[in-house]
Amino acid sequence: MSVVIMGIIFFLLTLLFTGYMRHYALKKNIIDNPNERSSHSIPTPRGGGTAVVCSYLLASAVLIYSQQLEVHAGLTLIIAGFVIALLGFLDDHGHINSLVRLAIHFLVAIGVVFSLGGFSEVTIFHGFELGFFANIIAVLFLVWLLNLYNFMDGINGIASVEAITTTVSMALLYLLLHTSLNSDILWLLAACVFGFLLWNFPKAKIFMGDACSGFLGLTLGILALIALKENLALFYAWIICLGVFVVDATYTLIKRVLNGYKMYDAHRSHSYQILSRRWGSHTPVTLIVAMINLFWLFPIAYMTVMQQWAYPELTILIAYLPLVILAIKIKAGNPDA
Repeated sequence: MSVVIMGIIFFLLTLLFTGYMRHYALKKNIIDNPNERSSHSIPTPRGGGTAVVCSYLLASAVLIYSQQLEVHAGLTLIIAGFVIALLGFLDDHGHINSLVRLAIHFLVAIGVVFSLGGFSEVTIFHGFELGFFANIIAVLFLVWLLNLYNFMDGINGIASVEAITTTVSMALLYLLLHTSLNSDILWLLAACVFGFLLWNFPKAKIFMGDACSGFLGLTLGILALIALKENLALFYAWIICLGVFVVDATYTLIKRVLNGYKMYDAHRSHSYQILSRRWGSHTPVTLIVAMINLFWLFPIAYMTVMQQWAYPELTILIAYLPLVILAIKIKAGNPDA
């Protein structure tokens, strides 16, 4: 079955399943009520991203069955993704202690790195060997990406648009580079997320919920690490394409800690939250994220993998520097901004 037909099928499946999840959330009173830290003002059902999770896990299983996805990598995606999605689903329906949740995140991340065979062979800066330390970095990378995706899922469409633009960008790079990595898994993730996006943007009829935001962060991280096994420059391309989320979440966290706030305190001082308040709308902020991803980050990612730079790490600096400057000018991390 062609990836185009599969994409249409799983797009429609997610679209319909999200509608069912909205009905379920309303019936069970799974509602996100706005508070002083919210970026929305209307009570809205949450948990719609469960449709993305179920559709994508099924799509991954179909790709494995049809031998379009390597079994080991596919099972790693499915098992790790399911555990994190289940954890988020339970948290959406109640409350799980933050330390317990973080411990499970680390256990899953360690399991993923072990399953992928570790990364001790990775070298950076044209030959500098990281050794076992690379595995520690890989675990921290997965845990941070999982959590920052949750932090950044705060306005209509932003988490979905980030996932769609990133996966489409990387799928194109896989094809242009003629890599052995399978791009079908990326196209199908974009299709599944797009099915949810129509319920969440420009006006949110249902929110994604922790079940999906954490799942997306982990899944994108695993896909990036799989690319690292193939080509270091491709991994850097992933880091570049995820730049908006990485910079906003990381800069905001660092700024808040330096200002004396606790790391885990809820807030609404990310750049995207500040801009949505200033402009009185979520839509332009989400569209700007899409434009940055497509017209700034994607071209740099393309140059990173196609130009064979001696030090491709420098392209990350080039991609991130304007984003850091924007975060500074917007005063991200400042609760009074």
